[in-house]
Amino acid sequence: MCVGIPAQVIEAGEFVSRCRTRNGEESINMMLTGAQPTGTWLLTFLGSAREVISEQDARHIDKALDGLSAIMSHDEDIDVDHYFPGLAET
Repeated sequence: MCVGIPAQVIEAGEFVSRCRTRNGEESINMMLTGAQPTGTWLLTFLGSAREVISEQDARHIDKALDGLSAIMSHDEDIDVDHYFPGLAET
């Protein structure tokens, strides 16, 4: 499954930045967003920064990814509202 992964810039570079993701540290291509300062949150896909996002959005996306992992591991006790708050209300 290919999905966007939040990443935080820990070492800024003009074309490639070192970022911390849920999967560890990665080199992220910055050509689409341009250079971003240390601490900036990004939405990445296949090793490239696609969009600058807020820290809150990064947390929500990571929580949703945790929920997808729980679903894919066939966790029968999954609390969908915990991972996807407000989803049932939309």
